[in-house]
Amino acid sequence: MPKNKKHLLVIRLSAMGDVAMTVPVLKALQQRYPDLVLTVLTRKFFAPMFFQLSNLKVFEADVKGRHKGVLGLWKLYKELKSQNLDGVADLHNVLRSNILKKYFTLTTIPFKQINKGRSEKKALTSGGKGAFVPLKSTHARYANVFAKLGYPFELEGDFSLAREKYPEAATKIIGVEAKPWIGIAPFAAFEGKMYPKELMEQVIQQLSSTNRYKILLFGGGQHEKEILAQWQLRFDDVFSMVGILSFQEELALISNLDIMLSMDSGNGHLAAMYGVPVVTLWGVTHPYAGFAPFGQNEENSILSDREKYPLIPTSVYGNKMPDGYDKAMESISPSKVVNKVEQILSKE
Repeated sequence: MPKNKKHLLVIRLSAMGDVAMTVPVLKALQQRYPDLVLTVLTRKFFAPMFFQLSNLKVFEADVKGRHKGVLGLWKLYKELKSQNLDGVADLHNVLRSNILKKYFTLTTIPFKQINKGRSEKKALTSGGKGAFVPLKSTHARYANVFAKLGYPFELEGDFSLAREKYPEAATKIIGVEAKPWIGIAPFAAFEGKMYPKELMEQVIQQLSSTNRYKILLFGGGQHEKEILAQWQLRFDDVFSMVGILSFQEELALISNLDIMLSMDSGNGHLAAMYGVPVVTLWGVTHPYAGFAPFGQNEENSILSDREKYPLIPTSVYGNKMPDGYDKAMESISPSKVVNKVEQILSKE
């Protein structure tokens, strides 16, 4: 490492959406400090997210293999220490990174961690006992870590990645007919964040019936694959992309979408990395917790009826659902979703 260039380690191990949220932040950081060298400690699978960023390499965290457990993390620490680091930005702040922090105290390398705002989020999700106010975005929390290391920067502006060349494997399935591409990612980690299947079917049916769009469905796992395959068979110009592309190819395809419709989940953040308009549907979570996709208009977030379901947000991650709140997303009509998607497409 040249002496005149500073080198920071960035820790963000998982999950996919959280890792994707780092990308515009790191691009903004590098635009402000173009000579800064970054090493991102994350899962190898996530490496394609960072391919467009200069002066950056991905260091694999093999937490299920050679870096497993306390001894494995000691081995990881020694590997990282040899990278001639000038600072560590821990954007994860979990048990593994806290153990690494302990090890780094044996050096003079500054180690700064994200403030996740746990008490604020606990108040926000306390069933109306705390103030219902927007909290600092996760992107801003990431940026604050770098400021604590001596690298302040602003997040105002366009920090989108460039559109990728779309993969031939997708072209063979979707065809080359010139219609706007609508990506739909109908799944989420928890039921409380997932639009009901029968209502999403209505959204797809209404969009398909116009004969104006190509609708690309995203998901993973056998169960999701089967649902998307059924929709592909039932509706015209609807294509399931599950199991067809590598992750790198899927990112390239997402970068070419005209719009993405997603839950409060990772695919929305993947599309936002490329500046694709993202419409998000929110169930028992809420954008006020700070997890809205980067650079999106607030009106692109379609929310469940909080007058009818006043405890929203019931949790940050959608894993807590009071009685009756499994119906919250039914308060979002398919026509409202379709109208928002078509409104955005009409402006593109």
